[in-house]
Amino acid sequence: MTAAPLSGRATATEPAPSHEDRTGQEPRDQRRRHGLRAWAGRQYWPAVWYLLPAAVFYTLFVLRPLGQTVWISLFRWDGLTEGRWVGLGNYRALLSDTRIPAAIGHSLEFVVFYALLPVALGLFLAALMSRIRIHGLSFFRAVLFLPQILATVVVAVSWRWIYDIDGPLNAALRAVGLGSLARAWLGDYHTALPSVGLVGTWVMYGLCMVLFLAGTQKIPTELYESARIDGCGAIREFFTVTLPALRGEMSIALVLTITYALRNFDLVWNTTTGGPGTSTTVPSVFIYQGAFLTHEVGGAAAISVCLTAVVLVVTGVVMRLVRGKEG
Repeated sequence: MTAAPLSGRATATEPAPSHEDRTGQEPRDQRRRHGLRAWAGRQYWPAVWYLLPAAVFYTLFVLRPLGQTVWISLFRWDGLTEGRWVGLGNYRALLSDTRIPAAIGHSLEFVVFYALLPVALGLFLAALMSRIRIHGLSFFRAVLFLPQILATVVVAVSWRWIYDIDGPLNAALRAVGLGSLARAWLGDYHTALPSVGLVGTWVMYGLCMVLFLAGTQKIPTELYESARIDGCGAIREFFTVTLPALRGEMSIALVLTITYALRNFDLVWNTTTGGPGTSTTVPSVFIYQGAFLTHEVGGAAAISVCLTAVVLVVTGVVMRLVRGKEG
């Protein structure tokens, strides 16, 4: 029986030291595989299956129509015959259309009525209802929120009757001796746009109020008690406690109301149809007219794409500003 070799050298059967043994590190490709495996282990993959149905519907009914609209905007098409490729011609035509800047200006004016005034009214009502005990508060909330759930056609027809030359508004003015102010509110160049805008204020303030009331319920009562101990009055208490706590709800309210103001169509069309003249026209009116009346479908699609881009940019700016303040 032969003795085993006594030298410290490795025998021929021993494996050569690996790269990991010499450097103490794994090869790059092996480290990459380990990193991918660890990343996959951290993901909650079952959530993908829950999101998949919504993603499919969103793709079919939002992204696909949006892509088709972009494609149609590159053609001159009447909706019936074969379209003719014009590339960016429809967009260049928009830049030279003098009606578009005026329509955009009207939309920006509607932002004041549809967004800023409702947010201000919603804050006031939410602060009032959270501070003062009101019997039957749920009933008042429901009544104030009612305009938000009514069909816009019903709202438009009702207010068109109120604004009529022989309607309740003019009758009330005559009853209190202000008959000189009576007029056809929706038929006057100077009052048509503010009149429609006030209808938008009446519709949207209920949504803002409900959002802000929900936000006030999460504010700790200790903050109000501390403010009152420090001698804060109602106004200072609102600006130091309530308003900062409602920043998240304000961002949601602003995004919803500004979006509604920029894409406003139904109230304008069912009250003034963009008139008198072009005093209340908005981009959505031109989209409807081009798609269904003048059969300029390609141009209408181009306006739709531009309007969508404007809404996304404005929404992004609002969200960025709010998040920046929160940070």
